[in-house]
Amino acid sequence: MKTYTKESLIAELLKIRDKGWIENRRHGNDGGVGNTLEDLLGIEENNLPIPNAAEWELKTQRATTSSLNTIFHMEPSPRAYRFVPQVFLLNYGWPHDEAGRKYPANEMSFRQTIRGGKITDRGFGFEIDHVQKKVVVTFDASKVDPHHSKWLETVKQKIGLAPLNPAPYWGFDDLGHKAGTKLTNCFFVKAEVKKIERKQHFWYKTIMLLSDFSVKKFIVALSSDYVYIDFDARTGHNHGTKFRLKQNALPLLYDDVQVIAE
Repeated sequence: MKTYTKESLIAELLKIRDKGWIENRRHGNDGGVGNTLEDLLGIEENNLPIPNAAEWELKTQRATTSSLNTIFHMEPSPRAYRFVPQVFLLNYGWPHDEAGRKYPANEMSFRQTIRGGKITDRGFGFEIDHVQKKVVVTFDASKVDPHHSKWLETVKQKIGLAPLNPAPYWGFDDLGHKAGTKLTNCFFVKAEVKKIERKQHFWYKTIMLLSDFSVKKFIVALSSDYVYIDFDARTGHNHGTKFRLKQNALPLLYDDVQVIAE
């Protein structure tokens, strides 16, 4: 496997950029854009061989993608309440689509995606409390869509329709620590995509260096609809609470953004 300094890796990425369109070496693989670049660099997946490698990652994306990246998992506080399986699922859950088939007949589900400035059709959202420095999950029964009226009646019978009390939350400091360890400094490469003779090709056109992750900018991204929070639990398993990011928003989370090529 090749080894690089930061400077030599930049030089190699520029050489790859200058080659123009390169055939996808992992046809049928959704991660082909990243795998192909790793193959071209002669490196193993998720293993960047440069000094202080633990501080740098290689991140790639398709230039036109609208997909989301899961950046980390983190359950809300207070942790002792085990909010997702013990409060949301038990009191706000609904019958799983596969109950009685793939899962037992009494299998329940709680799946919600919340984001800044938006309320789901089941009344869930979040607010950013800058005074207490936390992101707080909210429930507003008045915002529930009428087609969920039967579900809302079950919620009323189980726990009532008042706002969440206590309300689950994530502290700014906790989010910053978690995100900061996951969103390390990175080489961020965006690739144009097109088919040539029915085969997918990439042009690794945009190269950036992203460093100095900013907690403040992450909180701004939360309020600006760039970050999504996914709850995904069923009776038999809590899949974990995921924070997901619009891929194009990644440079917005860093204090130092160096554009090497675009």
